[in-house]
Amino acid sequence: MSTHPTPPPECPAHAAGAASGGLYRLHGPEAEADPMGLYEKLRAEHGPVAPVLVSGDLPAWLVLGHRENLDVARTPSRFARDPRGWRDLKEGRVPADTPLGPMVSWVPVCNFTDGAVHERLRGAVTESLERFDKRGIRRFVTRFANQLVDRIAADGEADLVPAFSDQLPMLVMTQLVGAPDEHGPRLVKAARDMLQGTETALQSDRYVTVTLEQLVLDRKAQPARDLASWLLEHPANLSDTEVLMHLRVVLIAAYETTANLIANTLRTVLTDQRFRASLSGGHMTLPDALEQVLWDDPPINTIIGRWATGDTLLGGRQIKAGDMLLLGLAAGNADPQIRPDPAASVRGNRSHLAFSSGPHECPGQDIGRAIADTGIEVLMDRLPDLQLAVDASRLQWRGTLMSRHLQSLPVRFAPRPVPDDQPEPPPHPHTQPEQPAGHPGHAVIPPQPTAAPAPAGHRRELSWWRRLLGRR
Repeated sequence: MSTHPTPPPECPAHAAGAASGGLYRLHGPEAEADPMGLYEKLRAEHGPVAPVLVSGDLPAWLVLGHRENLDVARTPSRFARDPRGWRDLKEGRVPADTPLGPMVSWVPVCNFTDGAVHERLRGAVTESLERFDKRGIRRFVTRFANQLVDRIAADGEADLVPAFSDQLPMLVMTQLVGAPDEHGPRLVKAARDMLQGTETALQSDRYVTVTLEQLVLDRKAQPARDLASWLLEHPANLSDTEVLMHLRVVLIAAYETTANLIANTLRTVLTDQRFRASLSGGHMTLPDALEQVLWDDPPINTIIGRWATGDTLLGGRQIKAGDMLLLGLAAGNADPQIRPDPAASVRGNRSHLAFSSGPHECPGQDIGRAIADTGIEVLMDRLPDLQLAVDASRLQWRGTLMSRHLQSLPVRFAPRPVPDDQPEPPPHPHTQPEQPAGHPGHAVIPPQPTAAPAPAGHRRELSWWRRLLGRR
């Protein structure tokens, strides 16, 4: 791994850095190629809290212990979410063009606030999200998942990352926030471009912002039954800017985490023989599988950040006021203090850190589970003979400080005809009252089509995919 010369005395990890001869970077190709290997090396050298360097070689603390992650996440009085308390930022050591910009630049959203302000903003988001009927969300997912499968069913082969896992979450979330259908595909590309930090990331960021700005204006003039309208009408009286920023947070956060969760689950099922045996033997259902993956391969490795409000101790380390801390979600899930045998099943145990914890725990995690669960179910039901088309050792990931994104998941299957007798769609099934007469409505959702017929001689009722789904 890359190291850095001994840090200056003001660095929060000066003593540890001096003792080891340098600090480990969390950025760069070596660190991103094997993040779990780096986490375990740091744990062995430093314990549950380790000194590290982030982009720009700025010092930070990576929280590796499960208990310590919960401590940081659950005590905002000691570890604030507001980045304006970051000492390096206040003292001018953070470049204006830092790749950390979206994660450390304060905007009026709930995930950058604490206390009463946070309660007001988060309350508006969670209460608006709760207005969605879960069955309605699943019908959205079913609609788009079937459309995506239709595109590949006749080919007999596909790459499930660009063809499925990268597409489905944004197509669904576009509908939930209220954006028109035609924005879905381009928002998928823009969101991925932003999260990769490419040369066109700023243009992509601007496209997302402009799209949502127009959506807010449209919903102020003509409300509908979607997240944008419900945020605008919420009693918390969010400003237009606050509504815009929260739509953006929900859209991007839900997209990245859910796309990775879908890809990670499919990869695990297709490559891990022990995992696959548990599924095919009926010992595990798809929801069980998702939770296992959330433990073993969470969609987000690291969350930036928390900032110490004062001098404090954490995991035996002296943390100084203004220090940055990173929540190590993947590292915490692998903490030997709570998982001495990482191969052991964690069925029924939801104490993983995949969605963080405390007042900033992901408010949309149930929607993410619904998208992943239902989307994978449709894919498996339509293509029950999916097999990995390459050796598992050839799979590659693209790493960032926050996550690892599977680049490709080639599969093969028996080609199937695409059904052309799609039923007429019913009205939008939300929990809200019917739209007034003359309202243009929004994306309608057809019921789940009947799966394409299986090839002759194929006994689908015995498919291990169907046993995985708990269906006979």
